[in-house]
Amino acid sequence: MPKVLISDSLSPRAVEIFRERGVEVDVKTGLKPDELKEIIGGYDGLAIRSATKVTKDILSAATNLKVVGRAGIGVDNVDIPAATSRGVVVMNTPFGNSITTAEHAIAMMFALAREIPAANASTQAGKWEKNRFMGVELTAKVLGVVGCGNIGSIVADRALGLKMRVIAFDPFLSQERAVDLGVEKVELDELLARADFITLHTPLTDGTRGLLNADSLAKCRNGVRIINCARGGLIVEEDLKAAIESGQVAGAALDVFASEPAKENALFGMEQVICTPHLGASTTEAQENVALQVAEQMADYLVSGAVVNALNMPSVSAEDAPKLRPYMQLAEQLGSFAGQITESGLKGVTVEYEGHVAELNTRPLTALVLMGLLRPLLDSVNMVNAPVIARERDIEIAETKRERASDYQTLIRVVIHTDQRSRSLTGTLFGGEKPRIVGIEEVPIEAEVSSHMLFIRNEDKPGFIGHLGTTLGAAGINVATFHLGRTAPGENAIALVSVDQRISEELLHKIGGLPSVVRAKALTF
Repeated sequence: MPKVLISDSLSPRAVEIFRERGVEVDVKTGLKPDELKEIIGGYDGLAIRSATKVTKDILSAATNLKVVGRAGIGVDNVDIPAATSRGVVVMNTPFGNSITTAEHAIAMMFALAREIPAANASTQAGKWEKNRFMGVELTAKVLGVVGCGNIGSIVADRALGLKMRVIAFDPFLSQERAVDLGVEKVELDELLARADFITLHTPLTDGTRGLLNADSLAKCRNGVRIINCARGGLIVEEDLKAAIESGQVAGAALDVFASEPAKENALFGMEQVICTPHLGASTTEAQENVALQVAEQMADYLVSGAVVNALNMPSVSAEDAPKLRPYMQLAEQLGSFAGQITESGLKGVTVEYEGHVAELNTRPLTALVLMGLLRPLLDSVNMVNAPVIARERDIEIAETKRERASDYQTLIRVVIHTDQRSRSLTGTLFGGEKPRIVGIEEVPIEAEVSSHMLFIRNEDKPGFIGHLGTTLGAAGINVATFHLGRTAPGENAIALVSVDQRISEELLHKIGGLPSVVRAKALTF
């Protein structure tokens, strides 16, 4: 039974979901890093929010860990490259708190426009400073949305309902999508120059860190107001303070800060700045939603192999998982076969899908081909880190699909490109679930993969089978199956032999010296 650790506070319903799905679960919150490191090796899954830091050091001790699930959208507290290199799937729940975070951004915009926090404090202090708090309307103002994805698009929709004019900067926003949303797509500099309000809804990456700094703030129209409910590192806080003091920026409403928990900050104490303690997802509905979603996603992955909202591997829906399962075995076998017979420098891999399999989600299958291919060189490779390892080694990866079927209703062909040549392996499913090799390079052959196999390339001449059988028999090796294929009589031939025992190096050397044998290779699966 898979075992999951919940190390941050989640809804009790999450625990129930894990157990209902057949997953054992422990709840241990408030663990110090050393305490987490000491026990993490006993778990298949780790469910977190923002408090737990899943560092490279923690992952090094997580010898059995298969998945980290973040209840929420931000994964700044997870070392994703380290997780990927160790083959750990990292999931988040990008939709569970979208509405809540968007609503908080709108609330902050209202509070900023009408100076509500300062007015509240003044009034409760017994003052009646009606003329002091002169706000601005939102109607007809230009809202600049930086990052028009999940949350940003909801903010844009709400702003349009307030009769604001919305412009958006997002490199991944298509013109068609912008039209559907009712926003105007612009470049960042134009957004800065035109917007009365700017709201940030982009992830924190190397490209977005310090997005609003002294230079970009200087490009803004005088009196702009800024809202950030995304990530604190998007704004250089000292530069924002200087811009507020100069009057370039009229005010800011911030839910996130460069360093959290923010006990001290350059912006604290400024009357023009509204601050909340990272409350974007802090509603009863959102906390419940993300907890339930992360439990469902992690349980599905650990029990059925379904992958949803993963950040470092292709998604596999619960519906697709059973359809892909027999193909996953075939893909791994083809990759492993290719990896074991490839001895020169690997330059590229092309995976071709034909027939029924071409209609499926094939990205996980390609990852498994790469895993099998690289495993003879790297014991730690798996379907999560295989694509990354391949790219690090400058191995070009290509994938093609043809929905038409050839001699078989479904087919996977793996073409390996090396420094010296290209070679292909082709496989199919018999009866929709039994993997079979049906082609090795130009030679047609039908063979079932077994634990121990002998691959021989030979000249098609009389006596070869007899010599091989005698040699194996003398060594006490029992033959389970024997498959032969050739391009034409007397030309290139291939023998693929399943045996019950491991072939030793000494025996392999003898087989390689038999008449007509061009090459012999022992395979294990």
